[in-house]
Amino acid sequence: MKILDESTYVGPSLYALFPVMRLTLDLGPLEAWPSGRLGAGFQAALLERLPGLQAHTCSYGEPGGFVRRLTEGEGTWLGHVLEHVAIELQNVAGSPVSFGKTRGNGLPGQYDVVFEYAQADVGREAGRLGLRLLQDLLPAELRSEAVDGADGAPGLAEESIDGDGAGFSWEAARDDFIRFAQRRALGPSTAALVRAAEARDVPWLRLNDYSLIQLGYGIHGRRIQATITSETRAIAVELASDKEETNRILGDLGLPVPRQALVYSPGEAVRAARRIGYPVVVKPLNANHGRGVSIDLQGGSEVEAAFAQAREHGRSVVVERFIQGLDHRLLVVGGELVAAAKRVPGHVQGDGRHSIAELIEIVNQDPRRGIGHEKVLTRLELDYQAERLLAQKGYTAESVPPPDEIVFLRSTGNLSTGGTSVDVTDTVHPDNRDMAIRAARAIGLDVAGIDFLTTDITLPWSETGGAICEVNAAPGFRMHVAPSEGRSRDVAGPVMDMLFPPGSPSRIPVAAITGTNGKTTTSRMTAHIHKMAGRRVGLTSSDGVYIDGRLTVRGDMTGPTSARIVLRDPTVEVAVLETARGGLLRGGLGFRRCNVGAVINVQSDHLGLGGIHSLEDLARVKRVVVEVARDAVVLNADDPLCLAMADHSPAEQVCYVTMSPRHPLVREHIRAGGRALVLEEGINGHMITIYDNGAHQPLVWTHLIPATLEGRAMHNVQNAMFAAAISFCMGVKPDDIRQGLRTFDMSYFQAPGRMNVFDEHPFRVILDYGHNPAAIRAMVDLVERLDVEGRRIVVLAAPGDRRDEDIVEMARIAAGHFDHYICRRDDVLRGRGPDEVPRLLAAGLEEAGVEARGIEIVPDEQAAVETALRMARPGDLVLVFGDKVNRTWKQIIYFAGEAETPRSERHKASRSLDAEALPEIDLGAYEGRLVVDERGVRLAREVEEESD
Repeated sequence: MKILDESTYVGPSLYALFPVMRLTLDLGPLEAWPSGRLGAGFQAALLERLPGLQAHTCSYGEPGGFVRRLTEGEGTWLGHVLEHVAIELQNVAGSPVSFGKTRGNGLPGQYDVVFEYAQADVGREAGRLGLRLLQDLLPAELRSEAVDGADGAPGLAEESIDGDGAGFSWEAARDDFIRFAQRRALGPSTAALVRAAEARDVPWLRLNDYSLIQLGYGIHGRRIQATITSETRAIAVELASDKEETNRILGDLGLPVPRQALVYSPGEAVRAARRIGYPVVVKPLNANHGRGVSIDLQGGSEVEAAFAQAREHGRSVVVERFIQGLDHRLLVVGGELVAAAKRVPGHVQGDGRHSIAELIEIVNQDPRRGIGHEKVLTRLELDYQAERLLAQKGYTAESVPPPDEIVFLRSTGNLSTGGTSVDVTDTVHPDNRDMAIRAARAIGLDVAGIDFLTTDITLPWSETGGAICEVNAAPGFRMHVAPSEGRSRDVAGPVMDMLFPPGSPSRIPVAAITGTNGKTTTSRMTAHIHKMAGRRVGLTSSDGVYIDGRLTVRGDMTGPTSARIVLRDPTVEVAVLETARGGLLRGGLGFRRCNVGAVINVQSDHLGLGGIHSLEDLARVKRVVVEVARDAVVLNADDPLCLAMADHSPAEQVCYVTMSPRHPLVREHIRAGGRALVLEEGINGHMITIYDNGAHQPLVWTHLIPATLEGRAMHNVQNAMFAAAISFCMGVKPDDIRQGLRTFDMSYFQAPGRMNVFDEHPFRVILDYGHNPAAIRAMVDLVERLDVEGRRIVVLAAPGDRRDEDIVEMARIAAGHFDHYICRRDDVLRGRGPDEVPRLLAAGLEEAGVEARGIEIVPDEQAAVETALRMARPGDLVLVFGDKVNRTWKQIIYFAGEAETPRSERHKASRSLDAEALPEIDLGAYEGRLVVDERGVRLAREVEEESD
């Protein structure tokens, strides 16, 4: 039994519309051992170790459902058991997750185990520890065989195996896992803010492994780190961290503060205490959470000892007058007091029977207490501060206090040192409320915790003699969200309302575009339309990530990581996200929802890979963008698989795109007031027309769109229709859409590798990244529509990871449309032999009736392109299906041709200019700045000059 593969889906995927983990589990011989056959001993032991499993509903929809599946009849298979164990382990560690499903993947003994997670590495570790637990519970005769085949990846479970061969320790492994999960969980303050964001439909992204969070997308993004916000002033934080400066500023404004002095030695501390007058407080200048604070000091020896303790937490030490009273935290957010809590220092209550050390252990058994900030309360500790306070009372750790006596172990009420809190928000006197607000404003904090000492918070500070001892930046919310006594306060809500006032946006418009062919061109067209409309666009594509037309990250960026790059960029106003099948299968979407989801087509490509074996499987993957679109979905009405996706859309609007003006369903949709873009025939050609809410508006003649080569490239006519539909659904005006389409051409710098035309040679060259049958068919159709005086030559290729039948199909589609065929392979073989792909292509051409003399096998891409270019004569058309499009484009535009060379000499190195040595063409430098008639040579020269 072992884990063969694991995938982490950060967003909506084929399995769920929220983050899940998928483990591919091979049961091996245990396929024959469902839980019923494993016996009652296995079942009982599992429930004993994870009693929470008894509450799992499973398919029965009621508590106890999983136990029934586990114990009734033959039981259930261990893949299903692992699913529930991984979920329950996360619950035990504090992550409330519940979703899971397990299905066979079509191979004997193999299962896809899918379960929800809150934190990816915690979910991953839950799967590993769950597997280790199940192996440990197996009967002895099966255990060795299962463990021998277990996944060898290191995890927490392995760390808990005793080195002396004693075996697996479940309790130790469980506790290690809980600590592991708690270290990675959001802190209580950050978690409260995230919950408040979700309640207000504000999207959020975790930016590190700790508490740095982005709220909102693009230009609307804000950040928090704990309770420091992106609106918190750095100078305010600096002032709050300087207790002496804070005291002076507040005192100058007439606010109540104790007299204090900054000291650097024990002698200075004692002299300052005498000047101020006993009792005094000694504390570090810059520390927090009550670290190193000693209060109610009555003499020089106590001050010296307290100084040494404070110096452990900071170089500078403050001595100030001790204020009688209870410690209160007043929380001010955006200039308003939103909560107040009385903080009681960590203590135990005597019972006349137990020692103080024993009482501490009893208190720490409270499940609400943990280490640091991991739980609502913090464990008590018997340390220097506690021993000093005990000594003042004449106690030691072994002393037994009388019944009901309160024995304090801390002098401050910080929750991080074991204190408790009592909500007093409703009883704060108005004068004390105003005092706290003035103090926060004086320091300049948007979120401030005012530490106020007073004997009675219901009376004004002027009567009680109370004073402000500190102003805190990044105040903790734990004491207000989960007080030990009193009402819980929504303190995160006011922070969110401050960052995102009601009615203000937190999201930017997001379009997710998928399909087998055309999605890159459509995405680029859509981004160009928005840019021409005056918006700063973030674009992801198979070429890279573009921000406002400039390439920022190069490569195939069509997955969740690239989407998050765009959504995190603080300058982006609109996101246009090309969304490919591979990213959806590997990691899901990088966002929970989009405004517009578009599916251009579903055609044969990548079948047989990643568990996708049919067009229906592929459609289910691409349908994810439809399921998360909220405003509109744009679907190809001419593709039945796309058309069927409308039934799965929660969007307010369905917009159909059709190239058939007589499409019956679209006509009915239009009559019902629906939205559609239709290609209509006119006396001057084809017109793209918008139908919406009973009205129709002619948009643009297709021959006026440069990307369509005067209307001949019908696949780009469809891409333009989708770009127009997506933009219209995102609120772009028709005039701006028209302008965008009429200024977007297929030059290499606007659409690299997508029908790039080069006319500066005596012959015409077209470069295209066609890599599946549908793409080949589209380009063949274009070639047939073009007027060609001479021959038609094609450089044909196919990726090595396609099925044999797909490669042969690509050859058959091309057959009969060219005078000469050059068959090549990609640089990356993807498991194929050096000339296997070109020979498959050649065989497919011959089967389709192409004569052998018209077929040439040139495996290397550069050599194949060189062969085609040298073969070409004036008036010819050369169609190159390229893989390394940047290299191939440079090879085309720098080609210095001669008359046709004999075949035996075509593969010689006949050029002095190496294509790989040419300057890299910076696509981003020209995006959005090109006019329609610019061509590659002039721009390439400009690029070369810039590179020099």
